[in-house]
Amino acid sequence: MVGLSEPDDAVVWRLDDERTLIVTTDFFTPVVDDAYDYGAIAAANSLSDIYAMGGKPFLALNIAALPPNLPPEISGEIMRGGAEKAKEAGVIVAGGHTIQDTEPKYGLVCLGFAHPARVLSKSAARPGDTLILSKPLGFGVTTTALKSQKASPENIKEVITWMKRLNRDAAILAGEFGVRAATDITGFSLLGHAWEMAAASGVGLRLAWEKIPFVGGARKYASDFSFPGGAFDNRLYFGKYVRFVNEIEEWEELLLFDPQTSGGLLLAVPSERVGAMLSRAQEMGQALWAIGEVVAGGGIEVW
Repeated sequence: MVGLSEPDDAVVWRLDDERTLIVTTDFFTPVVDDAYDYGAIAAANSLSDIYAMGGKPFLALNIAALPPNLPPEISGEIMRGGAEKAKEAGVIVAGGHTIQDTEPKYGLVCLGFAHPARVLSKSAARPGDTLILSKPLGFGVTTTALKSQKASPENIKEVITWMKRLNRDAAILAGEFGVRAATDITGFSLLGHAWEMAAASGVGLRLAWEKIPFVGGARKYASDFSFPGGAFDNRLYFGKYVRFVNEIEEWEELLLFDPQTSGGLLLAVPSERVGAMLSRAQEMGQALWAIGEVVAGGGIEVW
């Protein structure tokens, strides 16, 4: 059903009239210092693509590349972090594969199920939909500040908490309120992944700068230009599809091109269901932010 043409978040294979199989994989180098947190973040990030497609994950395999001189207790903590995050998601980790490499890399192959009528994709956004985000931004600039020892412990704790958070509840809400279009915000940044949704759906997106949430400290680190290289790459590639209507600082623009690790879901929600969905999210303790709307046309405008 999905995966051989449009740039979606996972492959979707119809098994029968009641089930589709969703398959995806992701892995990356450490973004934080603590091995357990790294493993948990990598697992949450890998599982996110299943949620972004409207699925429920059930099985995973480890993928790891580890230096031969890495102490076993560190490798064990990485695996424990991944296993416990998978358990939280109701997922069995059934082994996997490990090779040697000079820098640690870890992630998961993930499998999930979804009903064919409830599969989410980037190509189903329609004019009039409201754009909802399930996590704040600023993960990339904050973890880059960590690497240069500029980030405060409070800011690092906050961003780790968000990166470890599953997108499960946001996906449950999407299914409950009949959402059809979604993607998760990761390495291509909010604007990069939003443009993929706009292009796949044949629509335009209008984002409100003042409504976009950021983790504490992100603006400070951004004003110091503590961005990862990927932010500049994202601006170089996706910038031609974005128009900034109101003048803002360069570092503020770059915050919207900031690569995210285990970021939130971007949902295109039918406008008549937004109020009820936000109320239900509040009852569940799930943060959601309305940051813009889907419009006719193409490209992205930031107001």
